[in-house]
Amino acid sequence: MLLNVSYNDKKISHKIDAEVGKPFTLKERFNMGGIGSPKLFITETSIEIQNLLILDNNRNSCNVEMRPKGIIVRFRSLLETYALVIPYYKLNIYKGDLAIYSIYRDHYFIKVASDTKAIQKYFRKLLDYKADNAPTSIEDL
Repeated sequence: MLLNVSYNDKKISHKIDAEVGKPFTLKERFNMGGIGSPKLFITETSIEIQNLLILDNNRNSCNVEMRPKGIIVRFRSLLETYALVIPYYKLNIYKGDLAIYSIYRDHYFIKVASDTKAIQKYFRKLLDYKADNAPTSIEDL
């Protein structure tokens, strides 16, 4: 779900919390070693997101926030902030070319450059958390 989160709207906040859960507590964030990604530079996006990003001339960047039941990918265009809300059951992450990670939800996708160790470490932490907290699949029984 792609939302404009520039303004503090309770309806949008409830939608996000219902989809990916409430934010982690400060203690949980500290124990996890942080829940936010470093600055990620966008290399390619789906057409809906691209239409928002081409409105300004800035370098396209985003960041990822982990939540208990999913992630939120935030990016800016003009003076607006947008969020792509992805629950873990719809999240697909692919390691593509040499230094590109692709984040997919249904027909939305964002490809980001992963040229530093910090970015690769963050995606490893994200995938490990997703695997540890996924419901038991039928094959595991």
